[in-house]
Amino acid sequence: MGLDTINRFDRIVAILIQLQSKRIVKAQELAERFNVSLRTIYRDIRSLEASGVPISSEAGVGYSIMEGYRLPPVMFTCEEASSFVAAEKLMQKFTDPSLGLHHRSAMYKVKSVLRGKEKDWISTLESQVLIDPSQKPFDENIPNALEVLFESIAEKRKVFLKYHSLNAEHPSERFIEPVGLFHENNFWYVLGYCHFRCDYRQFRTDRMLKIQRTDQAFTLEHGSLDEHLNKNPEKEKTKIVISIDKDIARYISVRSRQYGFVSQESKADKVVITFMTSDVLHGFPRWYLMFADYAEILEPESLKTRVMEILKEAQNRLSRKK
Repeated sequence: MGLDTINRFDRIVAILIQLQSKRIVKAQELAERFNVSLRTIYRDIRSLEASGVPISSEAGVGYSIMEGYRLPPVMFTCEEASSFVAAEKLMQKFTDPSLGLHHRSAMYKVKSVLRGKEKDWISTLESQVLIDPSQKPFDENIPNALEVLFESIAEKRKVFLKYHSLNAEHPSERFIEPVGLFHENNFWYVLGYCHFRCDYRQFRTDRMLKIQRTDQAFTLEHGSLDEHLNKNPEKEKTKIVISIDKDIARYISVRSRQYGFVSQESKADKVVITFMTSDVLHGFPRWYLMFADYAEILEPESLKTRVMEILKEAQNRLSRKK
């Protein structure tokens, strides 16, 4: 059996598994995953149909398998089994207790089809892998926050939220239409349409004090999360250029993406970095202060002024008599 035949066999099996993982799968999606042409995908689908797999198709929509058809239990490699350990540890620490419990139940089902070798592999790793987040991503009084939000997004129903904003003295109550969730810097954020503000807002889950399901349907079509996160016009952002010691620059490279990194250029013992950011008042200047003794602000002047204001306020607080 030639290598091409083996590769095609593996691809056809993988296509069958993917068809069972979703209600509708597009041919273009399969072609991109396996890096083959649409013609090759069409041929592989015909091979599955010829082998008795009940596949239905609709032009412009995609492929689906008849309800009730299932593969026998799938075997996993040791490497795939290792990924289960990492996923389980992350679910335990970075999701709410309710969703974590559902994942644990699902993992028992996955582990039940593993062979003895893979079961031993997982047992050995489980006690040797530890994840310790620096922050708690949820208020302990709402253990089902993610579960409610996932359900809201899937069913397109509003949720009631009691939320304490960072700069607000008291919590506020509002109805929101969640568009999507994203995880960043140890926290979960919800982007949703807020009926209290009549606009789209981001909400951090650890600042949610209460969340409840409702029977109220969404009033708007929101589009995708990516569209909302990337739609900020360039004119709303400020160009920032800093110069930082070359030995220190590598330590800020990971976080710099979060603050609008655009480009960098090495000049002698310095690195000149350019950012485009929409938060010149709080986020960027406070991050800059973490390494300010190794860096210089080249532009804009407004950022220098803001950094000086923060330093002056800090100095005043330190000098106050108790």
